[in-house]
Amino acid sequence: MFNRDRWNEILEALSAKPLRTFITAFGVFWGITILVILLAASTGLENGIKQGFGGLSTNSMFVWANSTSKPYKGLPQGRRFNYKNGDVDAIKREFKDLQFVSPRNQLGGFRGSNNVIRGTKTGAYNVYGDYPEFIMQQPMKILKGRFLNYEDINQKRKIAVIGEGIIREMYKPGEEVLGSYIKVNGVNFMVVGVYKSISNMGGDAEESQKQIFTPFTSFQQAFNYGDIVGWMAITAKDGVPITELKPKIFDLLKARHSIDPSDDSAIGNFDLYAEFSKISGLFFILTAVSYLVGGLVLLSGVIGIINIMLIVVKERTKEIGIRRALGATPWNIRTQILTESVVLSLIAGMAGIIFSTGIIAIVNSLLDSIPDKSEVMFANPSISLGVVVIALMILVVAGLIAGFIPAQTAIKTKPIDALRTE
Repeated sequence: MFNRDRWNEILEALSAKPLRTFITAFGVFWGITILVILLAASTGLENGIKQGFGGLSTNSMFVWANSTSKPYKGLPQGRRFNYKNGDVDAIKREFKDLQFVSPRNQLGGFRGSNNVIRGTKTGAYNVYGDYPEFIMQQPMKILKGRFLNYEDINQKRKIAVIGEGIIREMYKPGEEVLGSYIKVNGVNFMVVGVYKSISNMGGDAEESQKQIFTPFTSFQQAFNYGDIVGWMAITAKDGVPITELKPKIFDLLKARHSIDPSDDSAIGNFDLYAEFSKISGLFFILTAVSYLVGGLVLLSGVIGIINIMLIVVKERTKEIGIRRALGATPWNIRTQILTESVVLSLIAGMAGIIFSTGIIAIVNSLLDSIPDKSEVMFANPSISLGVVVIALMILVVAGLIAGFIPAQTAIKTKPIDALRTE
């Protein structure tokens, strides 16, 4: 590998017919370019989807109450029921693998419009009663002040955390927000925090900035909910899929509310973990398809190198015969041809990696110039060092494969027959 004469011979062979060498190398160049760009695009789509989740705790599910679809213990079909505070305590007590169990209540949205008043301005917004840990399940950026805490829960403080979208509609420019009051359905709440949503997976991005969060206990008291729980956000600990715990949680809730154990429609739910697992499976398939398509394109380039190297070997038959006659071993001949093939593949492949990296850099630059990145489900397309290493290994193997058949053809030729070739 460090023989200067050998490298001079390789360079001379590759530069003897530059157009043919370029056309031969272009197949490998294009194959590795397609492979890298497809893998980077797959990564960009995955990053964009995960960015859309905005740090949302994916090992979670949301549970609400529907009507029963079957009669049970003398109770009629179509019976409505509500979850209670005791259901939350029972779930926390029975399932130690749960990280968060957050009861929630809501005004507005699908329950109808609510009136929010501040001075002479009015608006209709979603108002939630929540526990402090909800910010761990659906992260948000606190721009001013703070989020809810357990002192708010225990003392039933009438405080609120509002979105920056509400500030634009209910406050004057530059007006102090913290310490001000808003009236929700006739009840005054003091604003202690301002948030910005960092997830766009829950619907309209603008509407997600127009919500009001209040302590769960204050909400129940202020709006006469008693101990009713509208729905729950339940998150399992890492390593324990919430999907595995879901049937047992449902069995507990059915038993507490006298629901037929086979009545699966009585408890509504959205399993975020299951949905995210499907997306993760899609990412795996996309990566596999990228490798397959890129590999097939690269294979066509390798076949091109094999054909050209066979032609080169035929053109150099007399030269090979002379070298054999002067004492060159089959290993010397094989090594020479394999090295030429590998060098050609590596040069073409590295050029493809550099070219595709440039395209990826341009795409990233265009993405960075977009003001609102939350609207784009594509972010930071890139390739890891591991992918580059794999690509180099593919190039080396491709070069060896491309050179092996011509090399075997060359060493099978007898020196006397080679010398007779005109």
